[in-house]
Amino acid sequence: MFTQLNPTIPVHVLGKGDGYAIGMIDYGQEHNLIWVTAIDESGELWCAPNHKVRLGKNWTMGRGESPLISKAKADKYAADHGGIVSAKILPDPVISPERC
Repeated sequence: MFTQLNPTIPVHVLGKGDGYAIGMIDYGQEHNLIWVTAIDESGELWCAPNHKVRLGKNWTMGRGESPLISKAKADKYAADHGGIVSAKILPDPVISPERC
């Protein structure tokens, strides 16, 4: 079953980058959900399996950036700039409403 998402959902596809999920494919109980995602940087459309898709940070909801997204961005930055830099995955601090 294909479901068009309206509005689209901002996501990060591990290994591809930030983008917007424009649809979702559900092949049934024996399969992962597939997120049809338009990647910001390249404009490519990818059908990403559920375990490769992460929501980004959302200050209003108190959700910080996924450590996997932070690591992917740091590793891409290092690769783009010729450096040998590796990011560690650290726990994401919880944003409390008192800090708003």
